[in-house]
Amino acid sequence: MKESYWGYWLITLGVFIIVILMLISNVTTNNTQDYYLIKEVTSASMVDAINYGYYREYGELKIDREKFIESFLRRFAENVSFNTYQVDFYDIYEAPPKVSVKITTKSGSFIVAGDSASFDIVNKVDAILELSGADTQKG
Repeated sequence: MKESYWGYWLITLGVFIIVILMLISNVTTNNTQDYYLIKEVTSASMVDAINYGYYREYGELKIDREKFIESFLRRFAENVSFNTYQVDFYDIYEAPPKVSVKITTKSGSFIVAGDSASFDIVNKVDAILELSGADTQKG
């Protein structure tokens, strides 16, 4: 009888460890996917927001702030649902083009053994758009 209790405890412990590993894996996988999504959306939105008239006239890159925000939100909304994300924009400089974006992911709360835990994951991305391949020497 004593050995059977040890068997029950071992099975219960194994199930408990598997559940914890699945919860942690779900949170970390979502974090990695969110980071790369934010990085790609930020880069594409900066390219969409380039002011080509300013570039033709002065030869320097400049982005339009409102166009960047609109493009970022549109692209980001195509891939995720906004009820679990909070988007904040910091330091949007038009010339030279630099943006800082902070995304807070509000994950659901997990209830394990009567204790409730929730994880809010914050991803911050700073992006600078550079002009490459242009002839920088005059004359």
